Amino acid sequence: MTNQPALAALPPGATIGILGGGQLGRMLALAAARLGYRCHAFCPDPASPAFEVSAAHTVAAYDDHQALAGFAAKVDVITYEFENIALPGVEFLAGLKPVRPDPAALAVGQHRPSEKRFFERIGAAVPPWRIATSAAELAAALAEVPPPAVAKTTRLGYDGKGQVKLMPGQDPEAAAGQAWAALASDEVLVESFVDFVAEVSVVVARGLDGAAAAFDPAGNVHRDHILHTSTVPARLPAEVAEKARRIALDAAEALDLVGVMAVEMFVTADHRLLVNEMAPRVHNSGHWTQDACLTDQFEQHIRAICGLPLGSPLRLADAEMTNLLGEEANPEAVRALLAEPGACLHLYGKAEARPGRKMGHVNRLRPWRAD
Repeated sequence: MTNQPALAALPPGATIGILGGGQLGRMLALAAARLGYRCHAFCPDPASPAFEVSAAHTVAAYDDHQALAGFAAKVDVITYEFENIALPGVEFLAGLKPVRPDPAALAVGQHRPSEKRFFERIGAAVPPWRIATSAAELAAALAEVPPPAVAKTTRLGYDGKGQVKLMPGQDPEAAAGQAWAALASDEVLVESFVDFVAEVSVVVARGLDGAAAAFDPAGNVHRDHILHTSTVPARLPAEVAEKARRIALDAAEALDLVGVMAVEMFVTADHRLLVNEMAPRVHNSGHWTQDACLTDQFEQHIRAICGLPLGSPLRLADAEMTNLLGEEANPEAVRALLAEPGACLHLYGKAEARPGRKMGHVNRLRPWRAD
């Protein structure tokens, strides 16, 4: 059971502070408005998409304590839309106003070794891994986690950034030296490649009262290390889907989470689940919930952090979410998507379309079938 007050529900008209001004912050602010809340977004980028739909915003660095204190004075609760925020600033804010999820959950999500140890501690399987703090240790780690493997920075990696592949046939010392130099980090995680048949994620919500609810697992496909599609139902046996939900629910409980988190997993040919990573926030692979569920991931997060009862995660239709990157959201494509039956378009209001930049997504719905 959570150690936070169960009756601390925020009344309509209260202000939610959001660290981060990207599309996730934008969609959180839109969900908050439906429930009568105001949002104040904090981000160093003056062109942040979340600013367009928030009642107020602050443009400042995440380590500017004076700006953070001013921000905290104007809000009733604080959350974040991405996990690569300097932890000291978040801990500073937690001394001024409730921060949900707690900075302790953020700390786990920011550090890959801590993340691996956390899932091992709650009984979830993870791919074989080792830590290296030098090129020599990295070469030694390859003897225990033989290629094919991947070397990753332990912090700040996302969408394939901060990773180097290590393939069979390479000289271990030479490969380790090249990877160490490329990653330019003082700590590297080496992880075995997984021979998986599917990648899935489960988005789970947990409230102030300890109640929790998990959405259906989504099957994910990546292109160039960026999520391309998330599809529900995922092609999983019922018992594997239920185990995936259980892992996510157990993780939320163990973290004493208040809010939404996503847990990404590999599925092997023999139906084992290996946890890849977690994100203690709303997640790209949960966007399908906006149009296919009674309560979407953004409203669930707002309900949780404001002390309200969670909504039902019931799925009302089959769905496939497709990210729209760069010029995929050009005016002609937008018109075609708006004319497509069953397609629900979400654009993020970003002015500049760059290759690989997430400009929006489309949820394609199909009637739900029991079979």
